[in-house]
Amino acid sequence: MGSEESSRVVVPRNFRLLEELERGEKGIGDGTVSYGMDDADDLYMQSWTGTIIGPPNTVHEGRIYQLKLFCGKDYPDNPPSVMFQTRINMSCVNHETGVVEPRLFPMLSDWQREYTMEDILMQLKKDMMSPQNRKLTQPPEGNEDARVDQKGIVLRCCIL
Repeated sequence: MGSEESSRVVVPRNFRLLEELERGEKGIGDGTVSYGMDDADDLYMQSWTGTIIGPPNTVHEGRIYQLKLFCGKDYPDNPPSVMFQTRINMSCVNHETGVVEPRLFPMLSDWQREYTMEDILMQLKKDMMSPQNRKLTQPPEGNEDARVDQKGIVLRCCIL
């Protein structure tokens, strides 16, 4: 009668984002990745902040990386835009802007609706451990330059 595709329930965008927010607030796995809303008053739940603690036995070890994720009105059907606020040298990140380039990051280029912001952060952390990224020379810590987000606001991140 009905195919498996027709019986699949599509969770509305805001319910999906509320689920992600709840999961992010509870903490994820071993605590080396976290995320949450940037602005509690953002009714559209578009602007998010993520954190990745650099994995051990890599040049990223002991570093804390801040990211911005922007979920447009078509999320989760389309991926969020992802930008490192903290300067980082990775093969999928634009060195000037900090933007994670979808064409260089398969999770974004081959986006599936089931993927989450947690999945993106975990994959970025995994990519930090990959042979092409684990030994790349990194910008000095504490020398964070301002980056401009999509709204044109200058953002600074300092690690104390």
